[in-house]
Amino acid sequence: MDDFVRNKLTEWGLAEFIQKFQDEWISEESFLCLDDHDIDNLLPKVGLRATFKRRLKLLKKGQNTTYQETVALSPQCQQEHEGAAGSAQASPSTSDTSGKGKRKLDLQGESSQWQSATPKRRGTTLASYTEGIILSDVKNIMGHAQRRLPKQDNKLNKFLNDKIDDLDTDKRELVGVFGKTGAGKSSLINAIIGEKNLLPSGDISACTSVIIKVEANMHSTTYEAEIEFITKEDWQEELWSSFNFFNNNADPENDQENDQKDNQEDDSDDRDAAEKLSAVYGEEWKDKSPENLMDSKYFKKVPEFLLSMKKTLKCESAKELSAKLAKYTRSDSKDSDSEEERRWFWPLVRCVTVRVPRNDLLQHVTLVDLPGNGDRNKSRDKMWKEFVGSCSTVWVVTEINRAAAEKEAWDILESASSLMGNGGECQQIHFICTKSDHFGDSDDHSAAAVHALISKRNMRAKEEVTKEFRKLHKVKKHFSEDCFEVFTVSSKEFLKKKRLTPEETEIPKLQEFLRGLNDRHSETLNYVSGAHGILCLIQGASCRDVAGKKADVCKDLEENMRRELDKVRKPMEKAYKTFEKCLSEGVEKSKRSCQRDLKSVLYPRGMKGSAFHKILKCVVANNGTHKPKKRKQINLNAKLASHLTDSIDEEFKKTFPNQSKCEPFNGVIGTFSLDTKRLIEKYKDVELQLIFLQTEEEKTKTILHKTIREYKKTIYRSLTETIGETMEECYQTAAGFEGSGSLEKMRSAIEDHVDSSKDTMFEQTRDVMLSQMKCLKEYILKTLKDTLQKSIELSLKTDGDSLPDVKVELAEVKKYYKVLIGSPDEED
Repeated sequence: MDDFVRNKLTEWGLAEFIQKFQDEWISEESFLCLDDHDIDNLLPKVGLRATFKRRLKLLKKGQNTTYQETVALSPQCQQEHEGAAGSAQASPSTSDTSGKGKRKLDLQGESSQWQSATPKRRGTTLASYTEGIILSDVKNIMGHAQRRLPKQDNKLNKFLNDKIDDLDTDKRELVGVFGKTGAGKSSLINAIIGEKNLLPSGDISACTSVIIKVEANMHSTTYEAEIEFITKEDWQEELWSSFNFFNNNADPENDQENDQKDNQEDDSDDRDAAEKLSAVYGEEWKDKSPENLMDSKYFKKVPEFLLSMKKTLKCESAKELSAKLAKYTRSDSKDSDSEEERRWFWPLVRCVTVRVPRNDLLQHVTLVDLPGNGDRNKSRDKMWKEFVGSCSTVWVVTEINRAAAEKEAWDILESASSLMGNGGECQQIHFICTKSDHFGDSDDHSAAAVHALISKRNMRAKEEVTKEFRKLHKVKKHFSEDCFEVFTVSSKEFLKKKRLTPEETEIPKLQEFLRGLNDRHSETLNYVSGAHGILCLIQGASCRDVAGKKADVCKDLEENMRRELDKVRKPMEKAYKTFEKCLSEGVEKSKRSCQRDLKSVLYPRGMKGSAFHKILKCVVANNGTHKPKKRKQINLNAKLASHLTDSIDEEFKKTFPNQSKCEPFNGVIGTFSLDTKRLIEKYKDVELQLIFLQTEEEKTKTILHKTIREYKKTIYRSLTETIGETMEECYQTAAGFEGSGSLEKMRSAIEDHVDSSKDTMFEQTRDVMLSQMKCLKEYILKTLKDTLQKSIELSLKTDGDSLPDVKVELAEVKKYYKVLIGSPDEED
């Protein structure tokens, strides 16, 4: 099967029949040659067949579905079509056809703010017609319109082609899932998405390094996994790091200071490194050099790793895929007898993407199962930070019995808070207490008594966890209590329904939350709005005898732009001055406190001798950061930058809020307006061009908001990263010390470097951040000006006589557009 057939079936809401078409060897050519008998055999429902035949007929003629044809569908045809589309369509938002009124379209979502109209309940004949079908129809219309554009190579034609190509946008929402092994993460994800056997749970040991993404496969009915490996260079570096770690014995002068506890913690890091090597090489690594271990014979089962390619697995069931994935995501090999079968490849894996067929909850959402605190491998650690910074929601999963006192869960939250908050885009934190149905020995109580005790215990757990959250001052700098919610869930009871109702397991609450994330994607509205504007431009550009009016409206638009850009500039300059003042205060505090801050890291309480020698060796080898197996992450760069970040945290959160209802710079970009509504009343002859400019303005502002969201992460993280760059030379020096007294030499090298560079290091860090703030301001102003100026010139100052007449297409798209925004005259 080719992409044409797959894409058409998906567009027409028939994705569940892709496999059947594939089994019958339907290509693009044979697809266009299907007769009534063929269609009857391929599609089981009368309504599906009737709609398919009509669409195929129009496709062959190069025509598009009209609004009149759409509403003329018989009620039976519409009902049968939607019955199937409900399971085949990608978004839950497209299949809500029950009840007296239809679901409101979310036009105010962060990623879909092209339109400011308030959505209304749809009450027309089209109310039962799914948004997916609307999107498909408008895409067909725009494809047909694009093919009719002249082949002339001029600015206007190129502009129009680019605008049509840019209509497709889709941002996935990332939900990061944290939790230690055994907390119930896998069971939770399986229960929520309705795939009992997808992620292994129970006694199988989870790998602590591999990032696993779970999303929907909307193109076929198979379960798929895409495995991305680290590079050969990354693995070779990790081999050298591990061998150096083993070989770096404690400074003999300090051995007498070691105690048993230190050695036990030290051994846990040794075991962690050894476990990775044993997974890939068995016992062979113990008498081999890093060079020998890069021999290709060790990677025969994973040739993709050597070729720097991704490995794809395809299965008919979740259980089959889970079994095949085990060697790439799990760390348990007790069931294997032979040496060869005990070879597992998870240390070579950077990330795994699992795709579940036709899962509505995951159409626009990706669940990301994340390790607790990054990884010793630089490639995986970089990806981990990117994912944490891109999560719009974070789920922290832990067992209910000790939820409030679970140290590891709170440590994860604290250590990642700055990456999620000011350094990321997280809007909500969900603390999920699993196994809420567990209640000691329930044989001594009646079912009703057990039920009451469980409910009481769950309520108490929510109160205690919320109380604990209020104590986390580091986290509270980035998140208010409104962003925090506690769930008590039972994946087991959700499936078995013995003692608790589905609602009491709270799994449905989390499913509803995911539906909300999907609903926030007004992909259809964005596409239709943009298409409407482009068709307005095509139709309006061919109008003649309005040259004088065009000149007048251009003058008004350019004057409006100058005024509005000035309005945007002033609040951004004010924000710059505020940050400059805050950072300068942070610089002075950093200079005064840097040596004391250093000592808290270089001379930790309760750790002496070889245990800390090895840890510090890892810190300097990894440019200032390291996560010991049983201790909090050490980040020397973040510690030195802490007074700078503290100085701006509050102001940064106000200037760049993560909440979708709030905009950066106090909403000044959102209020930018060329005043096209007023100009439409004044210049009726160029109404179509002004409508296009109106949609371009909204689209430009939406794109800017997304860009700012990404850029602000870079700005915030620049404080720690600039410190790291300044410290890099001394880390390299410290990493080179070996033998007797090397621990003290490492400490001295770091302390001396900070002492000699503190007068310039912190000021340089401040200047880098302010420079990035200035660049962002200039980028915003330039983007608004250049993008809209180009649109004004091409829509009002360029000859479009050769453009086709698109009145019919414009009328059809306008009807759909009015339906989607709930326009009062939508029933015209």
